[in-house]
Amino acid sequence: MQRANLFLRRIPEWAVWLAGALPLALLVYDTLNGGLGVDPVRDIEHRLGRTALYFLIATLAVTPIRKLFRINATHLRRALGLLSFSYACLHLASWIVFNMGLLWQQMLKDVVKRPYLVFGMLAFVALLLLALTSNRFSIRRLGRNWLRLHRLIYPAAILACLHWLWALKLWTGWPLFCASVILVLLGVRLPAVGRAIKNYQVKSA
Repeated sequence: MQRANLFLRRIPEWAVWLAGALPLALLVYDTLNGGLGVDPVRDIEHRLGRTALYFLIATLAVTPIRKLFRINATHLRRALGLLSFSYACLHLASWIVFNMGLLWQQMLKDVVKRPYLVFGMLAFVALLLLALTSNRFSIRRLGRNWLRLHRLIYPAAILACLHWLWALKLWTGWPLFCASVILVLLGVRLPAVGRAIKNYQVKSA
């Protein structure tokens, strides 16, 4: 545990951003070199959306890992969350530009007609609020309300997962596994589970 914590403390925030840019770099490479499938627009959208969800899961995992295993990566959580939002922005932008062709009226009609788009938009709004307040000024200005506001990450994760599953229409092993991970990470935060973890840690100390 101590070695893991020492290693994590040495990781600067810029290194997380650099590693977080790798999926985008790979997507650009595949796009330029014909490495996408028969529907490149769909592949671009889906890969950006999946990456946003993966970073959201990583952000959610920081606190449970600290509580369960006493491995502290709290100083990296902000970068992980902002990476999730960045990929969500790219996912939304690719849908608006490539899929909708900047036809705003058609876009609004699609959002109303397709429930999974509503889930996605709600998740994006929640991530937007979190990103805008992920700074020291907001923490000082909002006080305790900052913690309440940042609990939006929980419904955002659920909505984003529902958006993904509903858009797929065919639920396979990997999406269901990701959904299960999100449920476990949220379940760890339940009061009863939290008390059980604390009791276990006291006994094992």
